[in-house]
Amino acid sequence: MWAVTITAAADGSALGNPGPAGWAWYVDDEHWGSGGWALSTNNRGELQAVLELFRATAHLDEDLLVLCDSQYAINCVTKWMPGWKAARWRKRDGSPVLNVDILELLDEELRGRRYRFEWVRGHSGHELNEAADERARAAAESYQRGALAPTGPGWSSAPAPSAEPVIPPALFDLDDPDPVEVVLELSPDEHERLRQRAHDAGVSPEAWLRAQI
Repeated sequence: MWAVTITAAADGSALGNPGPAGWAWYVDDEHWGSGGWALSTNNRGELQAVLELFRATAHLDEDLLVLCDSQYAINCVTKWMPGWKAARWRKRDGSPVLNVDILELLDEELRGRRYRFEWVRGHSGHELNEAADERARAAAESYQRGALAPTGPGWSSAPAPSAEPVIPPALFDLDDPDPVEVVLELSPDEHERLRQRAHDAGVSPEAWLRAQI
């Protein structure tokens, strides 16, 4: 018997298609993620949402039920990818498969995972789908305004903070007009996460870090 332990919705949104676009996955208010691009398509948003969901849950040894309102995203994973891979990511007519950059990454993330997909009708009041759609559209609208898109809490297993958190002393005064050099050491995994967050935001890693400060 296949037991579902994580149920998540994944959705994409594009304002113009192509246009400012966003993606989001959602489990609950403590577990969700979103991002986007200044110019992309709805289909890329749908696929990126699924990819980021699998990335966020890669450390969990649990079954995953993915809810999508995109038949395209579901069919890519459950029907078309094996044939496309066998044909070196070419369609039957010999033309290249669209969005292959995301599909190849998604194919890697699916290995060894226990999952299944379920289609849900969009904008029909489904709680998880509506939450993912709202966040994907918010990301797209952020890029439309030229603002940084919300990223969400992701999937953190860190313990909750105590009632009275200890606040460390400031490293420097942000109001000080003199420039301050900050050296940040990152592990390879941390560097890759930084690079991916910056890529999703459409900015350089340095600009993304400055925005966080």
